[in-house]
Amino acid sequence: MRGADVQQLGMFSYVSVEDRVPKDHPIRKFRMLVDVILAELDEVFESRYAPDGRLSIPPERLLRASLLQVIYSVRSERLLMEQLQYNLLFRWFVGLNVDDPVWDHSTFSFNRDRLFDEEIAQRFFEHTVLLARVGELVSDEHFSVDGTLLEAWASHKSYRPKDGSGGDGGDFHGERRSNETHASTTDPDARLMRKGKGREAKLSYLANALMENRNGLVIGADVRHATGTGERDGALALVDAHLYTGATLGADKGYDVHDFVEQLEERGIRPHIARNTKGRRSAIDGRAARSKGYAASIKVRKRIEQSFGWAKTVGALRKLPRIGLAKVNAWVHWNFAAYNLIRIGGVGEWWDPSPT
Repeated sequence: MRGADVQQLGMFSYVSVEDRVPKDHPIRKFRMLVDVILAELDEVFESRYAPDGRLSIPPERLLRASLLQVIYSVRSERLLMEQLQYNLLFRWFVGLNVDDPVWDHSTFSFNRDRLFDEEIAQRFFEHTVLLARVGELVSDEHFSVDGTLLEAWASHKSYRPKDGSGGDGGDFHGERRSNETHASTTDPDARLMRKGKGREAKLSYLANALMENRNGLVIGADVRHATGTGERDGALALVDAHLYTGATLGADKGYDVHDFVEQLEERGIRPHIARNTKGRRSAIDGRAARSKGYAASIKVRKRIEQSFGWAKTVGALRKLPRIGLAKVNAWVHWNFAAYNLIRIGGVGEWWDPSPT
């Protein structure tokens, strides 16, 4: 018997938001890890707010919502608030009940930006690495490094002479431009760079990532102005911050530079860098390049591209929604923190609360 298409909607529901989210949904594991980290940051949150006055949006909810924006590829705060109106999974993750009002997008952005900075993002990211270390998911000996250009929010029309000369911007015919003489009026920290010969130059930042080779987790990130030597400079900064004597470091041919390899060896780091023999002598000894350890590092180091690929397709690093080096640095760490948590969920069953 055919059922009738009755359009009268029910006014009440006796099913909680908790019951709406399937028990085996991956977001439950993700939420559990996020809550563990947020609990560790409680003292930091406490120091950011006055002891009295009007109640603000809880910082935990602000950050959970910001994580949703990254892992579900929500491109704006306005769309994020729209999703929170009707998406019960989003409500459950953030901590809102069915009847709780959703914030205006401008209110959310204001409160989030007041809370969210480099300290919060970096400490959250560091706790994802700590969780991985507790679960013995991180290698202490073998690492890989790579860098990528991140397109800034500023447009070419904002790239004008520093001395104030020139027209209204956007017309560059016959004009010689460089980062020494020009800067963006919208984002002065962005630099005009190209990925390679024949490629379009774009206002960009440079992000470097350090990956451990066991499970491909990002254990360190460095964000700086885009320059010709920025990748190697950022790599050395990450080495100094995270690696110990005797560790190996894999990298692509762009790092096969004698000065860089010598600095690694001075630090006691074994360079497992892809050899660049095109028209010149490689800085990597041929005998070392024939070792099994070198071959393993060269094979595994390609996995670091997965972190950049995820952050630029699923995450929010394809075109930066933040302006200024400090805010971009925070946003990069935030995206890599989300990537780490998702990857831990895929490889680390040690925290799985479900019975086996």
